[in-house]
This record gives sequence, C-alpha cells and structure tokens, in this order.
Amino acid sequence: MRIAALVVAFSVAFGSLAARADDVSAAQGVIRAQEQAFVRDDAAAAYSYAAPAVKQIFPAPDIFMSMVQNGYAPVYRHKSFEFGDSKAEGSSVAQRVHIIDANGEAWEALYTLEQQPDGSYKITGCSLLRAGQAV
Repeated sequence: MRIAALVVAFSVAFGSLAARADDVSAAQGVIRAQEQAFVRDDAAAAYSYAAPAVKQIFPAPDIFMSMVQNGYAPVYRHKSFEFGDSKAEGSSVAQRVHIIDANGEAWEALYTLEQQPDGSYKITGCSLLRAGQAV
C-alpha cells in the first residue's frame, strides 16, 4: 500500500514538472518565433505573438514594430539571444533572456507570457535592462 502511495505521489510530482517543462518549452518557442520575425522584419508575424492586452496598446503590426525598433533595439537587432532561467506558475511563464546587442553590450530581458484560452502562449511584456544594472 505504501509503495502504491509513493508511486502516485511521484507520478503527480513528476507529471507536474513535465507539464511545467512543456509550458516553458512552449513559451520559449513563442519568444524564439517572435525574435526570428524581428530578424526578418516581419511585423505581422512578430505582432501575432503579442497578447491581446499588448495589441490594445499597439493596435497594428507597424505601430508595434516601431515601438520595438525604438524602445527595444537589443531585442530587435542583436548578436546573440540565449534563454536563461524560467519560472512557470499557473497559466503564466516568466523567461529570462541573455542578449548581446549589435554593439556588443550585454542585456537581460525578462519576458512574461500568459496562456490563452486556446492553450497557446502570448507575450504580455518584456522588461529590458543592461546586464549588471540593479532592478
């Protein structure tokens, strides 16, 4: 009986970890797809990964792309873009990204994503700091 209880406990714990890993993997896929859309200057594709609340603020792909170009240059154009730590909680994922910009400066981006009713993840925000700056 104890063994059965342990098996159930481990299944629940590891099942939850696997689900979290799947959530993080899905969120990273969305971030990577948007990053690649920026590389191609594909405003419509980049915009498609934005959450509805972001789309309310920036109601068209060209407006969104202009905001990224002007306010998030290291995200828009970079030499490297590597995933760091992540945290999945409920229907949200927070993902750190280590970026080296076009000028060789190091940056840290914190992306937040929210799972949508259709199960997909959309980007709800991105905070950008030069690496080493205090939060």
